Amino acid sequence: MTGTSSKTTTAEGATSRTAAPYATTERGTAPDGAAARGTSARSTAEPAADRSTRVTVLVALAANLVIAVAKLVGGLLAGSPALLSEAAHSVADSLNEVFLLAALRRSRRPADRRHPFGYGKERFFWSLLAAVGIFVMGGCFSFFQGVEALHADTEEKFSGYVAGLVVLGVAFLAEGASLLRALHQARRQGGTAGLRDPALRTVLAEDGTAVLGVALAAAGMALHMVTGQVVWEASASLAIGALLVCVAYGLGREARDQLIGEAADPGTAGRIRALLDAQPEIDSVEGLFTMRTGVDSALVAARVDLVPGMDSERVEEVAVRIKRSLAGVVPEADQIFLDVTDRACREHDAGRGHDESPAATGERGGA
Repeated sequence: MTGTSSKTTTAEGATSRTAAPYATTERGTAPDGAAARGTSARSTAEPAADRSTRVTVLVALAANLVIAVAKLVGGLLAGSPALLSEAAHSVADSLNEVFLLAALRRSRRPADRRHPFGYGKERFFWSLLAAVGIFVMGGCFSFFQGVEALHADTEEKFSGYVAGLVVLGVAFLAEGASLLRALHQARRQGGTAGLRDPALRTVLAEDGTAVLGVALAAAGMALHMVTGQVVWEASASLAIGALLVCVAYGLGREARDQLIGEAADPGTAGRIRALLDAQPEIDSVEGLFTMRTGVDSALVAARVDLVPGMDSERVEEVAVRIKRSLAGVVPEADQIFLDVTDRACREHDAGRGHDESPAATGERGGA
């Protein structure tokens, strides 16, 4: 474009290609990651959704601790592999709730120079650990119990099975109550949209799996008592193990995608692109990049080609206005960067093998 080249001075006085990235906030200009302090209030304040999630996790933790002890005692008295598998399942869930509580606390730490985009991804990390805990402590132990029961050559004893079934009945009620609490919170937070929170998603998966696992264990124990064939109970343990492995895989895959750097959902990206396309000063949007940096935060970087004939002051005004508009349309976009570039020059440089960074300036946070 004429009037502004790919090296034209951008809104904050840095050139769009050569200058080191620095940013401005509403409070002024700060170099490098120091500008991230402008978002610290948002990072440290615990929103209502987090408080509700914390209560949900605490309810699930209390239920799992009590149930784990009851299942363990009942399993040892009855010598039931299915009940012992369920005890391991509850122990794994209890440990995972501790992980999730740590995630809720640590993810709200304010941004600093070492982590200029904040600590929102802590939730994704701890949810990954929770998935590993479900796989190792729950799934693998259940498989072990099932295989051991199939190869065990011991005399059948059913004296403790009635007590074991009573324990499972109580566990079903407790796990069901915890599941209803998690479902209620998910509905309050917008249904599937509320499942973006890995802590709530993990609790829902754990409680749903626990209810189904209790049903499988009870069915295996009952069939074992009726037929005298341990294969039914062993099969229940194997089924519980397979169920836990599948749940752990699903949770782990979600956490992996979020840790690597998952883009914002298509609807959010569509709103951002529509706003940019609607700006009369933008000739074309050459690139749009988004990444979730937390449950309710995201990074937005756009490479735009402005219309010809704009001087540097006008470029600055336009960049500031566009970034404020983006912040209004997408509230979770707490890091916004615009790269003002010349399409013709960029295509020429690309042909010569020159790479460009998508991020150059940002008003509401710093890189």
